[in-house]
Amino acid sequence: MPEKKTKYIFVTGGVVSALGKGIASASLGLLLKKRGFNVDIIKCDPYINVDPGTMNPFQHGEVYVLDDGSETDLDLGHYERFLDKSMTKDNNVTTGQVYHTVISRERRGDYLGATVQVIPHITNEIIDCIKRPAKNNPDTDVVIVEIGGTVGDIESQPFLEAIRQMALERDPEDTIFVHLTLVPYIATAGEMKTKPTQHSVKALREIGIQPKVLLCRTAKQLDDSIRKKIGLFCNVPSSHVISAIDVETIYEVPLHYNKEGFDEIVCKHLELLNGPPDLTDWEEMVQKIKHPTHRVKIAICGKYVYLKDAYKSIIESFIHAGEENHARVDLIWVSSEDIKQKGADKFLSDIDGLLIPGGFGERGVEGKIESIRYVRENNIPFLGICLGMQCAVIEYARNVCGLKDAHSYEFYADLKHPVIHLMADQEGVTNLGGTMRLGVYKANLDKNSKAYKAYGVEEISERHRHRYEFNNAYRELFEGTDFKLTGMSPDGRLVEIVEVDKHPWFVASQFHPELKSRPTRAHPLFRDFIGASVAYMLKKKEAAHNKADNDLKERQEVS
Repeated sequence: MPEKKTKYIFVTGGVVSALGKGIASASLGLLLKKRGFNVDIIKCDPYINVDPGTMNPFQHGEVYVLDDGSETDLDLGHYERFLDKSMTKDNNVTTGQVYHTVISRERRGDYLGATVQVIPHITNEIIDCIKRPAKNNPDTDVVIVEIGGTVGDIESQPFLEAIRQMALERDPEDTIFVHLTLVPYIATAGEMKTKPTQHSVKALREIGIQPKVLLCRTAKQLDDSIRKKIGLFCNVPSSHVISAIDVETIYEVPLHYNKEGFDEIVCKHLELLNGPPDLTDWEEMVQKIKHPTHRVKIAICGKYVYLKDAYKSIIESFIHAGEENHARVDLIWVSSEDIKQKGADKFLSDIDGLLIPGGFGERGVEGKIESIRYVRENNIPFLGICLGMQCAVIEYARNVCGLKDAHSYEFYADLKHPVIHLMADQEGVTNLGGTMRLGVYKANLDKNSKAYKAYGVEEISERHRHRYEFNNAYRELFEGTDFKLTGMSPDGRLVEIVEVDKHPWFVASQFHPELKSRPTRAHPLFRDFIGASVAYMLKKKEAAHNKADNDLKERQEVS
């Protein structure tokens, strides 16, 4: 029986960054999976950092953590959400990883004295990284490889050379190049301009890559004349010039690409012969997102609120949870520093729920603590994540248990009451990259808790990214109060979930639930949090309606 050949789809981007290569790759992956193929996706990042774990969220967006503890690019979140598949460290390749491996081999003498060069040593290592997922899983039918950055960037050239070599080594029907580009609309001229796309494809062709499909990001549908012009100057059939128009939700992108025939073109070229995809469940999900019954306002209080990509998975989790509750979630972005300066009432008086996300560093922490106090005292639904849980512990210790100087050891080493402390296995750790408590760990739930009601099981498994934890020396402080420790590590040593008992919905977790939420299966904590927020919103509306009725009756009686 002949050995199965894995097909490779290489996705590149041109003209400008942030066009959505990750969404395009994930969307194509979904369409192929719905056709019955076993699909994997790799993100190749040209930066020299080994991973994004030590990078500022303002520069790179969120760090997406996998089950195996790998800190990866946020695009892997898109891959997991669209494919409903857990990725591994093999799905994210960076220049830093590649050079680290090659230099380590050179130091060991593995190259037998040869001059180590970009070609072939760096490009060979990139090729090995790209082939690794299929090698580890021989059942893989298709691997989609997204090349980060923009064609023309110096740092991405070794990756482009590597995929050129891969295509050269394989049969023509085993690889395909897809190029995502921009076709801007110039309002003053009333025209779409194809020249940026022409130059971008020209740059690719100069290094030996001829794209077979062009995904043209545009605000308007491309007409036939524009398609023909782009096809003519880019050496691509006009039928392979795809309109990648703006849509209401990213989950609509696969449906649009399917209507444009994108997956059909790819399958025909790669000789993938399965029938059309069954998108029924995806279509139903998109319709529920676009046509909600309710609307709720959820405040996100953090310090990265001016760069929404820092909370990408949280944003998507709210879409999933809203869809399951027939609600549109309107996010209110609140700077924790503004809360500290101007007070919580100014920003939170009209919300239906509050989320405090994870983060690092002292800046903005006092604003987060004040926000938590406000929603706890006013019975507004609350969800805390990682640092959000730690802030909830500090707030309750201060304002209910009477420890006015309670705080986290992360911010002040000389504390009388460090209710949050450094984990024992983090003592003496000096390297920042990849040294936190990372990846998936199990936890046991109290059967009388809101968390258990959400999950419906006693044992859960969630992803973590932290160095600090609830200080067990203060467990007795909370005994007999409404503040309950409802989720614990299997050995009972680590606090994973806390709740306020006599509150409509007040839950906080040390782990990151947003990393395991899916479009067709919202995370239980997000789902129930939004459910509680919808109930809170409806109760407010009913109270306002009753008040208006009473006021009207009083005016009628007076008259």
